[in-house]
Amino acid sequence: MQPSPIVERQAPPAGFVSDGNLERVLRSGAFAITAELNPPDSADPGDVYTAASPLIDVADAINATDASGANCHMSSLGISALLTRAGHEPVYQISCRDRNRIAIQGDVLGAAALGVHNVLCLTGDGVGVGDQPGSKPVFDFDSISLVRTIKTMRDQGMFLSGRKLSYPPRLFIGAAENPCVAPLEWRAERLGKKVRAGADFIQTNYIFDIPLFERFMARVRDLGLDEKTFILAGVGPLASARAARWMRSNVPGVHIPDAIIDRMENADNPGAEGQRICVELIEMIRDIPGVAGIHIMAYRREHLVADIVRSAGIHRKINVDT
Repeated sequence: MQPSPIVERQAPPAGFVSDGNLERVLRSGAFAITAELNPPDSADPGDVYTAASPLIDVADAINATDASGANCHMSSLGISALLTRAGHEPVYQISCRDRNRIAIQGDVLGAAALGVHNVLCLTGDGVGVGDQPGSKPVFDFDSISLVRTIKTMRDQGMFLSGRKLSYPPRLFIGAAENPCVAPLEWRAERLGKKVRAGADFIQTNYIFDIPLFERFMARVRDLGLDEKTFILAGVGPLASARAARWMRSNVPGVHIPDAIIDRMENADNPGAEGQRICVELIEMIRDIPGVAGIHIMAYRREHLVADIVRSAGIHRKINVDT
């Protein structure tokens, strides 16, 4: 067996922390688009590529979820490796629920070595909401301490133990936020903690209430956080009024106003109406100062993402040269 060739690693360009396309798009001032890939219950890489195919032409980066809702699927690290192998840009997600700090720091190095450029740090839903509630939760970190840990590895070139790294992980670090969930008056301040910990970009949970989100963004601007991080607002198409009610009651962090549910209830074609609502939300969100892009979450409905993006007039996936 012949040894693999050694690839010489290059430092990111001046002013950048990674060599990824998502960071380049955001720093260029373009309105960025990320989209969520729902992981397969399968060991077949073809299933990953099938799920990703509707997203490739419209998304600047594709999120690989990490056992969201505490349900087991193919790992985020595995999906990120497959997407990178195919020349696509993943956002590797880490949930603190399932791993301790030793495993997480090792996985971060592994992801960076595989060519992953982006990471999203999440505390994670409790195991009780998933399909294996007997699982043992870990929660050695929360999302803020995870952001701080990866920033330490990247910028100081060392593990939390103080042991030096021979080559640090060059990662664009992200975190999540829930702008429309109580206590509303403290959401921007909580975002500030994540930014101070080292979050380069933020992906929010679903935004269905524009006035609430506008008030959140006004406070974000007052604090100057929009100048320190890139905020991507979360959107997604509703399938039916029943699905909307279920999400509002069962998905942590999701707020859907009664007016949206009533509109879905009265629609002749609820699926099409859900897409129209999503497009309208994007059109309003992109005009809010401080918003740098959108993050589209279409659970098991990735095939709708391209139509939504084109209908909203933001179809312009680009690879930005530094």
